[in-house]
Amino acid sequence: MSDYTYCVIGGGIVGLATAYQLLSREPEASLLLLEAEDTLATHQTGHNSGVIHSGIYYEPGSLKARFSKAGAQQTKEFCREHGIAFEECGKLLVATNDLEASRLEALEKRAAVHGLEAHRVSQAELREREPNIAGVAALLIPSTGIVDYTRVASTLAELITAAGGQVRTGSRVLGITETPETVEVRTAEGTTTCDQLVVCAGLQADRMAELAGLRPDVQIVPFRGEYFQLPAEKADYVRHLIYPVPDPQLPFLGVHLSPTIDGAITVGPSAVLGLAREGYPKFSVDLRDTARMLAFPGLWHVARANVATGAREILNSLFKASYLRECRKYAPALTKADLLPYEAGIRAQAVRKDGTLIHDFLLSETSRMVHVLNAPSPAATAALPIGEHLAERVRERAAQQRA
Repeated sequence: MSDYTYCVIGGGIVGLATAYQLLSREPEASLLLLEAEDTLATHQTGHNSGVIHSGIYYEPGSLKARFSKAGAQQTKEFCREHGIAFEECGKLLVATNDLEASRLEALEKRAAVHGLEAHRVSQAELREREPNIAGVAALLIPSTGIVDYTRVASTLAELITAAGGQVRTGSRVLGITETPETVEVRTAEGTTTCDQLVVCAGLQADRMAELAGLRPDVQIVPFRGEYFQLPAEKADYVRHLIYPVPDPQLPFLGVHLSPTIDGAITVGPSAVLGLAREGYPKFSVDLRDTARMLAFPGLWHVARANVATGAREILNSLFKASYLRECRKYAPALTKADLLPYEAGIRAQAVRKDGTLIHDFLLSETSRMVHVLNAPSPAATAALPIGEHLAERVRERAAQQRA
């Protein structure tokens, strides 16, 4: 007999949602969630723009598209049920030239494919809606919202413990061994066994898979998302989320203005290569992380394919004036004095050895383990349906083994 029916590694929103979904479907099961840090939602969950994404960008049929739309609905329902503040402020994708305006047409068509409400906004209407924003046209997605995902995560943890599950923080996993009968998970406190293991380790996903004896064909490459915030007197500078029109040739969306649920407005993020997976202060370096990246051929393929973009991101990181130019493309009145310090985030980007960036969710599975190797944005928005998906896969396998 194992100590637990299920064990989940990772106390970010995806791990918490998975544990919550497991216990919701199987209340009689025993469950343990392990988190290395002393608090939950420390990393990607606690370092993002707080946006409830609509899913308009994502390739039809992809897991991202499916999970994002379902996740937006489920997140809002969860917030209503548990008294968590959120707001449907809507998102404006702002075109600043004719090329970007033409790209809005493709996004409008994609919104229709996804069943999303989207409205074309003229230059005059954009000026009326957002006097501080300049553009030739825009696309409005009314359903996009904002929330505090750390609050969602803490509520999930409360529900897990109320359902009889255990949540242990400060429990860093040191070893994982799968046998035909069980999975052994070793921490400094000792060894725990479970029937099924789900690993949602985010920035450490590849290392956890290797610790379990797997050989994933991807490695996590950290990208720092560096933010600023506007001063308090400009808390009403925009009413909507203001996003640039994405360039299909670039891997990241670019700098945007985001009202937050606590009344601030953030500006960002940039996307510069990080030298520490969990180092949030500027110029953080972790020698182990850096050495691992430099030895990984996929990093060099990505660097060669994105020389111009990488150089621009480095300039934006080093010089506020360069960062400001990105903002002024659609917010021309902003000044350097308006860009106040704000904590960075770090995105866990899975990359193959040939330099391919993995844009969709990626799993690695054995008979008793599921490892989430890539959970890109909009993972926070999509956490509840991702957790549902993982829970169903794990429960089906557990039922087969019991039979």
